[in-house]
Amino acid sequence: MTSIRVLIADDQAMVRQGFTVLLDAEPGIEVVGQAANGLDAVSMAAALNPDVVLMDVRMPELGGIEATRRIAARPGTTVKVLMLTTFDLDDYVYEALRAGASGFLLKDASAAELAQAVRVVAAGDALLAPAVTRRLIAEFTRLSAGPRAPLKERLGDLTERETEVLALVAQGLSNAEIAAGLVVAEQTVKTHVSRILVKLGLRDRTQAAVFAYETGLVRPSGY
Repeated sequence: MTSIRVLIADDQAMVRQGFTVLLDAEPGIEVVGQAANGLDAVSMAAALNPDVVLMDVRMPELGGIEATRRIAARPGTTVKVLMLTTFDLDDYVYEALRAGASGFLLKDASAAELAQAVRVVAAGDALLAPAVTRRLIAEFTRLSAGPRAPLKERLGDLTERETEVLALVAQGLSNAEIAAGLVVAEQTVKTHVSRILVKLGLRDRTQAAVFAYETGLVRPSGY
């Protein structure tokens, strides 16, 4: 079985080394490089073409968000970026998702949570941890002053069922959970998600979630 190749980008050597030890001990995961700043992360991502980059938000030379934006913008890239953050960095999380990150992980995550996060993101799924999603939704609400017309018009390209699936994706539900709720096969949901991404010109489920909130398709309750 091919290993998931990981690049770790963090300006703290102890963090890089610690994550390397934890991930290298996991079956099917291999750390292929370490970057101490954002510029190195961008160049190493291009040279090594890892499956996943673990990206710290705050780094010298070039911050993690701009580094993520440059990695995601590279034509034909398949590299997924998993942001490393803390509870008090929700503004940064929001911007990271808009920049093209596939999810975020708290820096105090356990070894098992770290490995699972890498596997989830490598598989092409968004990692929107429920414990942080509520705060993240609040940021979507605060920073999005209202539906942007050009974006909202694009929702018209979706069928009624695709729109329904998009809303559920934005709420953080997995394909299996969506299938159970709609009483359809999981493969049917996968097909819907694929068509949604193609029609809207989005890269992955995370971008789909951002799109759903920014267009006003999904309105968080309680905010």
